[in-house]
Amino acid sequence: MKVVAFNGSPRKDGNTATLIREALGELEKEGIETEIVHLKGPINGCIACFKCFDKKDGRCAQEMDMINDCIEKMKDADGIILGSPTYFADLTPELKALIDRAGFVSKANGDMFRQKAGAAIVAVRRAGAVHVFDSINHFFLISQMIIPGSSYWNMGLGLEERDVEKDQEGLQTMRVLGQNMAWLIKKLR
Repeated sequence: MKVVAFNGSPRKDGNTATLIREALGELEKEGIETEIVHLKGPINGCIACFKCFDKKDGRCAQEMDMINDCIEKMKDADGIILGSPTYFADLTPELKALIDRAGFVSKANGDMFRQKAGAAIVAVRRAGAVHVFDSINHFFLISQMIIPGSSYWNMGLGLEERDVEKDQEGLQTMRVLGQNMAWLIKKLR
């Protein structure tokens, strides 16, 4: 069993990564293999060429960035975590590009993410996180994935790097998320 997490933050070891690692720690305690992938740009958005529907090879026709490697990891995983900081009440363009391109490829290939577990993780300074949380969950839902809940919405508060470490409720939310995701993946297997 494996969960792959995608860090959509430009900061490789910032607040988003801290929150992701908190959830992954609980999955690892349950014997589930984990991996964090940092989305490094430039990453292009979907160009609606529909070649993924023509080829049906599980790949995006755009080959110049890391998205096909990400899609392969998503396909092979039992669970997927998508994490983003909140930028002007929205997710980062890198994560949005992954969602759009992976989503199209999945649809073109028989909904290849169907019945996998999916969880959103959001870092936020003050406001806008619910919109980011919803946007990521919309991807999971349209992909026919199953979303585990937690003790609160999966977000942590902080502005400066490592600030989320002071958000004890946010960290606890991530731990509960990891525990619930581990339980769900075991049930799905």
